[in-house]
Amino acid sequence: MRQTADAVIVGGGVMGCSILYNLTRQGLTNALLVEQDVLGSGATGRSQTICRMHYSNAITASMAWQSLEVFANFPEIVGGHSGFVRTGYLVAVSPEDVGGLQKNIAMQQELGIDTRLVTSEEVRDFAPMIHTSPGEGLAWEPQSGYADSHQVTTSYAARARDSGAEISLRTTCTGVEVQSGRVQAVLTDQGRVETPVAVIAAGPWSRSLMSAIGVDVPLSTVRHQVASIIRPVDQLPGHPIVGDIAHSCSFRPEGSAMTLVGFGEDPAEVDSYNQGVDLDRAADVMRGMVERIPALADSYFRGGWSGLFTITPDWHPIMDQVPGIEGLYCAIGFSGHGFKLAPAIGQVMSEMVAHGQGRSFDLTPLRFTRFDEGDLLTSSYRYNVLA
Repeated sequence: MRQTADAVIVGGGVMGCSILYNLTRQGLTNALLVEQDVLGSGATGRSQTICRMHYSNAITASMAWQSLEVFANFPEIVGGHSGFVRTGYLVAVSPEDVGGLQKNIAMQQELGIDTRLVTSEEVRDFAPMIHTSPGEGLAWEPQSGYADSHQVTTSYAARARDSGAEISLRTTCTGVEVQSGRVQAVLTDQGRVETPVAVIAAGPWSRSLMSAIGVDVPLSTVRHQVASIIRPVDQLPGHPIVGDIAHSCSFRPEGSAMTLVGFGEDPAEVDSYNQGVDLDRAADVMRGMVERIPALADSYFRGGWSGLFTITPDWHPIMDQVPGIEGLYCAIGFSGHGFKLAPAIGQVMSEMVAHGQGRSFDLTPLRFTRFDEGDLLTSSYRYNVLA
């Protein structure tokens, strides 16, 4: 492992690898990423990997829209593969959330996002397997789909290495050395790396890392479950992704016969949470899915996993230079949004490091100080992950 670097990134998930790759595009090729395990071993490898643009705030919606372009054209833009599959994304909300849906769609259309409100009759035309109820609000994103977290993360890593960056796996960051208000080095169990720039992108471990250098961040963790369902392909060969706010879940196809359903936002401890699926909760969710797609009545539970969302009080990330410490940056608290925003985040964070500010997006809404200032982002729904 090199002993000096232009920048050190802590965290080898999709976020850290995207930032590393984009730093090399900015000319900072003497960059190093340290990861305590293997690439994508944290939240990235447990993501549902849905690529959708439906949000309540312009900053995340626009980042998702730009990121979709990268996912859909990954071989040409980055190199390697993203595993992107276009399925379309249907949002379904209860009658009490229709006003929020209409507001969100108007905002997204102003950003140029390909999305529109649809009727139950239109849904029957393009997704006849889906059942809708009177009074529900419905919206459709035809360009959306899902990608492969392993392919995206390792492709970013490979392209970064090709440009001269280094990735050190099974290397634990033990601290950041700060003197006179500026970063001097990143400390690891494999040695000290002298650097003027440290970027913390360590997911649920970011809070303890930053706390060790006297930086308090309002992060907590919740457990998000993903159940795997084998569907009856003779009755249901495929279906679009559904963000089913009415039933508090989301689900997408996986391959030719499987459906993945995500649910739950339960408080959890970083190093001791249940990584499996609660069968009683999965059964409850399945009942809602059968209401939405009746053909799933003949499906069966295959298994699943749980991962962590690292959340902030407003369910939006913190992307900023840490106030008072020159050279310390953070990209943390993605609150379940991270994977689908990763290409845009890597680009804008690399701009911040290289040029002092983000150029592709105005990151003011995601600044470090917004919580103390009481200037939090809000959601149009009770379903937090669509904030």
